[in-house]
Amino acid sequence: MLNLVLFGPPGAGKGTQSQKLIARYNLVHLSTGDLLRAQITQGTELGLRAKKLMDEGLLVPDEVVIGMIGSALKDNKQAAGFIFDGFPRTVPQAESLDRLLAEHETNVSCMVALEVDEQELVTRLLERGKTSGRPDDQNEDKIRKRVTVYNTETAQVAGYYAKQQKFHALNGIGAIEDIFSQICGILDKHAAAAPASSKQATDEVKA
Repeated sequence: MLNLVLFGPPGAGKGTQSQKLIARYNLVHLSTGDLLRAQITQGTELGLRAKKLMDEGLLVPDEVVIGMIGSALKDNKQAAGFIFDGFPRTVPQAESLDRLLAEHETNVSCMVALEVDEQELVTRLLERGKTSGRPDDQNEDKIRKRVTVYNTETAQVAGYYAKQQKFHALNGIGAIEDIFSQICGILDKHAAAAPASSKQATDEVKA
């Protein structure tokens, strides 16, 4: 099974690359924001708990988020792998994800972080804000704060995966296809080093 933790600051092109990776490797995209909204809409126990906390202005605790990811893994047992989008954001979350994946007899294959300098991100997001309608894409101060938060979070998690020799940083500025090719090179390398069952599943997807 091929499991990618994909990181990138707002505006780095993470969404574009995710869609291309999903199409090539038949991966399931797991975004914690999407999972939260889906669980709340479905009225599940986890969703109701998360909604109550969010309505009170509180952060959803790690165990609830991990629980939602666990449910998604169970619902997609036949998947060739997963893209974890922007999660984990802390070392404790990374440790919890490792334990969860181990229960499903798999693990994180690698973490890829798309690096883009702050001014380029500001330019991209302000341009995106003209059509996205998102207020946080239209305010430069808010954009810079989001980038700062991302950099702080990533530094810790990057170190965690670097110790496992799974962390890769890529320049997020350039042609979309060139960046995609580099990510695929990293994934293929880790897939080749994976246990036979995971490698076979990946080979079948690419055939």
